[in-house]
Amino acid sequence: MLLRRTLAVLVAVCGLLAVPGTAHAATYSAPLVTAISDLPVATESRTGYNRVLFPHWIDADGDGCSTRNEVLISEADDPVTVGSGCSLSGGRWFSYYDRVSWTDTGRVDIDHMVPLA
Repeated sequence: MLLRRTLAVLVAVCGLLAVPGTAHAATYSAPLVTAISDLPVATESRTGYNRVLFPHWIDADGDGCSTRNEVLISEADDPVTVGSGCSLSGGRWFSYYDRVSWTDTGRVDIDHMVPLA
């Protein structure tokens, strides 16, 4: 059952990513290996990307803390002390990826909505 749902989702995605002139999801039927090999592949293009155009650690609510620090404060397992200029001290963050707890905010990565490259 799970495999069928996975195939249905993959087929739907194939339809969404379809190249003009190819079959749409409603009419596409193929084994999983074929469906994957039918996905269009393009060469990565980094032209036109400029990181400066995507400010990401802004202070959206004007309280003096950047989005990054707001996330760190919100997600801390141990309380964080917020000093002047929103400097953070204390706190502990647990990484579910590597099962390690961090106390140095510089070691904690926070995902970006816009890729850095």
